[in-house]
Parts: sequence; structure tokens; C-alpha cells
Amino acid sequence: MMDRRSTFGTANLAHSSLQGEVEARSYVDGVVMRVATPSLSIQGPAATVLERQALYGWPVHVLNPEEKTPLLRCQTTGYVGFLRQGSFDTWRAPTHRVAVRQTLSFDSRSFKSPDPISLPLGAYVTVSDQEGRFSRTCDGRFIPTDHLKPMDHHETDPIAVAEQHLGTAYLWGGNSSFGIDCSGLVQAALHACGLPCPGDSDQQEAILGDTLPPNTPAQRGDLFFWKGHVALAVSDTTLIHANVFHMAVAYENISDAITRIAAQGDGPVTRHARLTQLMKR
Repeated sequence: MMDRRSTFGTANLAHSSLQGEVEARSYVDGVVMRVATPSLSIQGPAATVLERQALYGWPVHVLNPEEKTPLLRCQTTGYVGFLRQGSFDTWRAPTHRVAVRQTLSFDSRSFKSPDPISLPLGAYVTVSDQEGRFSRTCDGRFIPTDHLKPMDHHETDPIAVAEQHLGTAYLWGGNSSFGIDCSGLVQAALHACGLPCPGDSDQQEAILGDTLPPNTPAQRGDLFFWKGHVALAVSDTTLIHANVFHMAVAYENISDAITRIAAQGDGPVTRHARLTQLMKR
């Protein structure tokens, strides 16, 4: 059975590449656009909850942009769903990404400019020129140059990236430093390092890293999975995760977390994985 989160089509509409594979009433090519708001919310067919987000400047492939809730695929993550909230505009290839927890986009080359727009860690921007402390973007706005890194620059430590989100409020389906969930934190950490990572914890558990035997001591960068949850090891005794218990991204002792999660009825660790092979890319 195809996973609707990664299958770019429904019974009503599908991408033209799926003709003959997915049965739909019509097939279209769609158009690639870019996210034009700090984040764009993606929902499933039930339209009851936020499922995932795409960040500012990210490419989204939209099948029916004229509709109020078009079907789209986030090209950065591969996640498929319907627009819940946010907007998109003409595609522009990004040159830089936001490399700090949050930055501000001003309408003039001055830190005193009123009403700046907040952009989260991992957002993409297209820089047209740099002057002094500011980079001018393709839409005529100004971002502190020190807050940006070129698209071809990759971080080397996913834990350090995850730690940039410490204290960020927990948000189911969140992918940004404005609000994030457990799998969104893992995805943000790996993407900043140039490593592929799907959106949800069950998808991550299925493909990320090498499975370790039970009771293997943790190393920095290891992943711990539970049913519906994932955390990153900071050391052999501490993990970092976005979780409802703290309602934030927080550190927690590994043994305490395992005991607490089992006690609240969510079961034992289902997989302990090491990202060694991924980090050797």
C-alpha cells in the first residue's frame, strides 16, 4: 500500500508521473513554487490537525494552485498533503539558508526598521547582493548577513543544530524554531547537515541509521525510537527531544525518559539506531 504522505496524488488528482501507478480522475504536472510565509502548514485529507510544515523559501510542488486547499509536495522533505495555512509565490532558487534559531527580515537596510518579519532556522532566502552587515534578498528585504550561510554549507553536528532549538515550544507537526515536534527536530538537525530525513517518526525509524543491540551504550547522535516518538542522544546519559511532558525541546536523562515514557503507557524503546553510516557521506 502506498503511503499517502509520500504519494503525490489522491483519487481525484495525481501528478502526471503517477499515471498508470495511481488511479485518479485526472493527472497534471503542477508547478513548483516557493513558500512565501515564515511557515506553510500541511494537513491530511481529514483536515483536523497540522501534519507538517514547509519553511519560508522552501520549494513546494503544487498540483492545483488555484484551489483554496491545493494538494502539494514539499520538495525539501518529500511530504505530501494539503495547504492548511500559509502562501506561496513564484519559485526562486535559494542561495542561502537561515543558520541561527531565528532571524529578522527588514524592509530597509536598518535595524531600526519597524515591523520586521521573523524567519526560522532552516528557512531559505535568495540573496541578490550584500552590503555591510545586511544581505538584500530577491524580494527587496534585508537580513543580517551573519545569520545566513550558503546553501552548499552543511553543518557537521546534528546535535548542535538540535540544541539551537532548546526551549522551543512543542507543536504537533511543527518543523520550525517557532514550534516543533519530535520528528521535526530530528529532521531539522539532519537537514542542516545535508542528510536526508523523512518527516514523521515512523518513517524515520524505518530508514535512519543502523540498528543497535539492546542495552548498547548511547553515543552522541544516536536515535531512540518509541511508538510515535523519537529523541536524539546528546551523550551516553542525556538525550534531547521535543516532547509534550516538557511542552518544549528539552534535555532529559536517558534512563529517566525510558522509565517515564513506559510509565505513561507509551511502551518501551522500539529501536536504538546509530547514524554512523549517514555521517560518512
